[in-house]
This record gives sequence, C-alpha cells and structure tokens, in this order.
Amino acid sequence: MNIKEIIDSNFRGSVYILQDDKVICESVTGFADLANEVPNSIDTRFASASAGKVFVAVGILQLIDQGKIKLDTTLREILDIDLHSIDSGVTVEQLLNHTSGVPDYFDESVMDEYEELWVDYPNYKIRHNNDLLPLFITQPMMYPKGERFQYNNSGYVLLATIIEKVTGMYFDEYLKKSIFDVCDMQSTGYYEFDRLPRKCANSYIYCPETEDYRTNIFSVEVKGTGAGGAFITVKDIISFWQNLLSGKLISKELVSAMLQKQSGDGSDPEEGYYGYGMWIIDNPDGTDFAYFQGCDPGVSFLSEYNGDKNILSVLVSNYGDNVWKEMRKIRECLYK
Repeated sequence: MNIKEIIDSNFRGSVYILQDDKVICESVTGFADLANEVPNSIDTRFASASAGKVFVAVGILQLIDQGKIKLDTTLREILDIDLHSIDSGVTVEQLLNHTSGVPDYFDESVMDEYEELWVDYPNYKIRHNNDLLPLFITQPMMYPKGERFQYNNSGYVLLATIIEKVTGMYFDEYLKKSIFDVCDMQSTGYYEFDRLPRKCANSYIYCPETEDYRTNIFSVEVKGTGAGGAFITVKDIISFWQNLLSGKLISKELVSAMLQKQSGDGSDPEEGYYGYGMWIIDNPDGTDFAYFQGCDPGVSFLSEYNGDKNILSVLVSNYGDNVWKEMRKIRECLYK
C-alpha cells in the first residue's frame, strides 16, 4: 500500500517515514505562508511546541554522562535562585520524568487554552528561559515530590535553568553546540518570532467567527524555552533519532533508560508511560514504542520510533491538524 494514501487529504504539514533508513513516505502539503500562498516544503522549518523537551532531556543526560550532575542531584545542590515554596529536594530525575510536583505554569488539568497565559504577562517578554520563572516560581507545590506522575512544563524550564547554571551558556546555545551541530541539524533552533530565519512556517489558528485564519504570534512565547518551542525540519528529526540511537549523543546505557518506562501508569494505552523526555507505549509483543510530541495553538507534532520494525515517523502540522489520528493509521498499516 502507498502510505500517502492513508493520510487525510485535508492534512496540512509534513509526514516523513523511514524504514531501515529507506524513505517510505514523504508527503508535504499546505502553505507555510497562507496569505502569499508559499507552500510548505521538505525543508520548511516548523514549530514543534513541547517536542523540544526531548532536546533538553538529552542535554541533561549529557551532563550526567560527563559527571557534572547526577539523576539524584537536587535543586538545592545546583541552583542558587529563590525557590520560595518549591521543595528544594526535588531531583533532576523527578523533573525529567514529571514526578516533581513543582507548580506548573500551564497546568493542562485546569487550563484549557495556552493563550490564557498572556492576558496579564505579555508573550513578547519571553525571550530567555528564565523569563518564564515569574509565572510559577512563587506558587505552591502541586503535590509532594515523587508522589505521582503529572505532565509538567515548569519542570523542563527548571531543567533548562540547570543546563544554563552548569554550562554557563543559554540552554539553546548549549543544545545547538552539543546536539544540533553534532547531528548536522542545520535548520533546527530556537528563534524569536520577530527575527525568524528563512523557510520558517507560520502557524495558523482557525477563527470560526470570521471563518479565516490568524497566526499564533500572540498565542505562544516569542521564543522557545526549556518547555518547548524549537523550530525543526522533518529530516533534522530523523537525524536526531539516528544519532541518539547510535549512542553518539549520550551513552547507550542512558539511551536505554530514556526509552524505558520511568513513570506513569499507562491508564491511557495510546498515551502510555513516560521515560526521560519521551513517551513510551507498551508493546507486549516486542520492544516498546517511543515517541515525543508537541501541541500549541496552531502547532501539532509527533515523532515515533518502532525498534522492532526499525521505523521512524515524523508528523508535523502548522495548522494544528491531528497528527495523532494520522499516526494511528500509520501504526495500523506498518506495525502489524
């Protein structure tokens, strides 16, 4: 079967799938610039929302490989900022696997729209990772550290803060040097909306009241943080996977830990469990599936690795189209 045939004809963005390093699907649709009808291409840089957490996780694991920090290093041991009511005994591992209980600036269990964040705190103020700290640093813990799994954006902001403290570099500069350059991911980076480089797609939100689209430039941070916001290309994501799995970025031991179930209860079998920066889907018949994902207004992203079939899939839409539905079709078609 031609894999392209199973992708919804209304999907806008890019679907890129490799098996045994051979491209078995390359589909690019929709416009990067809707008003000027500039089409998306295989080289288009798409926003990826929370998918950037995986890069922060690898950056942290690199520092562990280098012996500069440990999984059980606590906030009090490494950060010299006022944590207020945040438990200073929270560990790096608890931040990585979302069991820290630190206050989440965007708690998806109580907030519906990411845009709500910027009503009182303009998004153009977010140009560095630490610019997000005022949104949560004075809030109380959500639950005692280590008590349970709850997806947490603030935890990855703190991880990026740790990277900056240990390396003396902005976290995105460190990720460029230690990951993107190593993987030859030349089109991946954290860019400001008012200074976007060439080939960056706008991300579009549909407005039912006017039956047209607006961009998301007032809906998300003006520049990405540890919680997400990298611009990527689908080919760069494939390169990231290949270098990660080969042990070029972190030790094979830490790669294995990253792709193992570390937290969560699997109550939602499609969402699965959590590793370090990765979601893990239980596969009783073989190697568990690992994926990372992102969702912002106008942005949807998912990339998954099937180790038994050696399949790498990347799906991204700059219209917020349903990449999860398309991935289900891909699993049904290719994983059986």
